[in-house]
Amino acid sequence: MTMRVNDRLTIPDSELVWRFGPSGGPGGQHANTANTRAEVVFEIADSTTLTEGQRERLTDTFGPRVRVAADDTRSQARNRELAAERLADRLAGALVPTKKRTATRPGRGAKERRLKDKRQRSQRKAERRYKPDRDR
Repeated sequence: MTMRVNDRLTIPDSELVWRFGPSGGPGGQHANTANTRAEVVFEIADSTTLTEGQRERLTDTFGPRVRVAADDTRSQARNRELAAERLADRLAGALVPTKKRTATRPGRGAKERRLKDKRQRSQRKAERRYKPDRDR
């Protein structure tokens, strides 16, 4: 079985390390005896399915490995599905290239609002200043 991350990347199960343990929180005897918490670890540095660019991008974002856990439900199988979905979402999000910002100059409205705010702030501070009575 493989985990589909996006159109260009699928990760085989052999590259995923699964661990199961007891889920935290209330739940009585079931929570105390069943290992329903699912944790999946993906070693980015050791992966053979990633291209060099993908490996570099993921390593910059997460480091050498990605760890995701799920203990939302009482079912180990459902928690395993949730952990796999979360891992795929995190990897897909990190692989999307960030858009470069193109520098633009502030518009006329922005300049006018900034100057209006400066005038109001200056007037407010001027009203706070001490003004001795000059009529005496």
